[in-house]
Amino acid sequence: MREQLVRQAMAAAGVDALVLRPSPDHRFLGGTGESFLVVLQGRPPVETSDPASLVPRGARRVGVDDEMRVAELFAMRIDAELIPASAVLRPLRLRKSSEEVEAVARAARAADAVLAAARELAWFGATEREMAARLRTLMVQGGCEEILSVRVAAGEHTASRAQPPTARVINPGDALQVSVCGRWDGFCAEVARVFAVAEPPEDFEAMYSVVLAARAAALEAVRPGAAALQVAVRARQVIEDSGYGDFGQVGGRGVGWGHDEGPRLDEPEPLADGMTLCLEPAIHLSGLFGARVADTIACGRDGALLLTPSSPALHVLDR
Repeated sequence: MREQLVRQAMAAAGVDALVLRPSPDHRFLGGTGESFLVVLQGRPPVETSDPASLVPRGARRVGVDDEMRVAELFAMRIDAELIPASAVLRPLRLRKSSEEVEAVARAARAADAVLAAARELAWFGATEREMAARLRTLMVQGGCEEILSVRVAAGEHTASRAQPPTARVINPGDALQVSVCGRWDGFCAEVARVFAVAEPPEDFEAMYSVVLAARAAALEAVRPGAAALQVAVRARQVIEDSGYGDFGQVGGRGVGWGHDEGPRLDEPEPLADGMTLCLEPAIHLSGLFGARVADTIACGRDGALLLTPSSPALHVLDR
């Protein structure tokens, strides 16, 4: 059924062939190895090390993988108009089947389990980099096939939106921002939670309560037919009404076959039953601290289905 839909989309876009390297699109169409995958009308997809030999002579338009490397493109020497394969495949990947939603849910539970186990680790005196390495070990032990990102930020580093782990030592009184994103059994998920070491910083809990309220507003706004942008607008309104408008962000994007796919919460695209997303409201107070919560969810017929089951409540570490 999926191959039939792909070929219909190819015909509608005037695309004679798809050439995919190992990537989310590659996996979506059944690719299993490190070879290229070529999709043509009238025959099953073929994995090959020489994709150009399978592209028909006279092909006018060929969709190539969005993650294709420049060297790979030049090596193929395909004499046709090249367009991103996502022009054909993105609309088909937006809505997941019930089996795909369950696969994303399994990945989300695996990511969630990593942060649950992280609560039992010894954080006092360790560096951000050391704890990030321990999280990577937990991810691998939990069956993660590909680690996409790990974040550990302590104290003032939590005030940065994208602070990589450093040699900073984690101390009592620090807020901690911890997140993992990876791929399990072919599907991607992310979860981010907020910890405090021994006790939270002064005024941190008041700020964090706003992040949680924005999270609740975003979840309530998710429903079929709602514009993705409107979910972000609802959550951001909570942040603005609290007085943190200049410091808050409400990000979000689709997750599933890849860790960053449609829909995005800065787009007016309507949500639909079967879409899976990562919602990530945050507040960052420069020079002080910040907090970001990320959850993998599905849009169901009756609203949001939370796939990362752990509580987002502030967890105070005792060691």
